[in-house]
Amino acid sequence: MNKTLAGICSFVVLIGLSLGCTKRFIPNTEIEDTEENREIIQLCERYRRGLQDLNIGLLLSLAAPRYYDNSGTTKADDDLDRAALEEVLKTRFNAVKSIRYEIRYRDIHTQDNRYFVEYTYTMSCQYEINGKLKWANETADNRLEIERNENGYLIVSGM
Repeated sequence: MNKTLAGICSFVVLIGLSLGCTKRFIPNTEIEDTEENREIIQLCERYRRGLQDLNIGLLLSLAAPRYYDNSGTTKADDDLDRAALEEVLKTRFNAVKSIRYEIRYRDIHTQDNRYFVEYTYTMSCQYEINGKLKWANETADNRLEIERNENGYLIVSGM
């Protein structure tokens, strides 16, 4: 075999090996494509659709019985357990006419049998106040805390 052909073959083999070592990502995310990560993203997508559909029953079915969220503050008066979550959803969804909620998943990491999903959301919301329709738009970062039980995954905090 001549040197040029041998060089080309070596180059092709090296490219093939380097491609075989790259991580695969779940489409449209920055999340490594594993079976576990896909299941977690599926849960998060059910959460996203529940918000868009204003489906309180679905959202509550995704919340763990011991759901608790401190709303990112040190004040106790804005903390939510599962019962308070239901009341907040009812109150807020009562005025909402439509929601568009998009998620860009950035990271999933684990700690002590908990999964933390870091994402950026973009929300557009139409709501009614005093008979007038208004729009709100928001882009922000959030984190869902998820745990696995015998029936699958449930959200522990972050709704």
